[in-house]
Amino acid sequence: MRFGIGFDVHAFSPDRKLILGGVEIPFEKGLEGHSDADVLLHAIIDALLGSLALGDIGRHFPDTDLQYKGIASTVLLEKTCDLIWKEGFEINNIDCVVTMQRPKISKFIPQMRDKIAGICWCDASRISIKATTTEKLGFVGREEGVAVMAIASVREGKRK
Repeated sequence: MRFGIGFDVHAFSPDRKLILGGVEIPFEKGLEGHSDADVLLHAIIDALLGSLALGDIGRHFPDTDLQYKGIASTVLLEKTCDLIWKEGFEINNIDCVVTMQRPKISKFIPQMRDKIAGICWCDASRISIKATTTEKLGFVGREEGVAVMAIASVREGKRK
């Protein structure tokens, strides 16, 4: 079994949709980024890549490459999972903490878990997403952006 940690931060932007875990969340702001800026999936991708010492999201999907401009991060997660499987591993579990002051996302977590599990070819019981605030402290508390920490474990095996 192997483990990897991922972390990502994106600033809010008034002219974007808020996409988290592949799910559109109703909110007056979205996140700034080269892709759809799904900070949750970006942290998961880094955790998965880290579990096999394959570098980071910027190495595999650089923001200097126009083919990734505006791309759905679900596509990037699919490509990452393909890479994990090609290395002879399958996903054991993923655990994430989404840190944001607003909006409250708890009612969207089941949908996010199902979406991520479908992409990762695993049961949703292997995907954990928790949400917290910073009690109005720092850039998250000032509603300037979102931070996500993720850990992933993989094990030798093939997807079913």
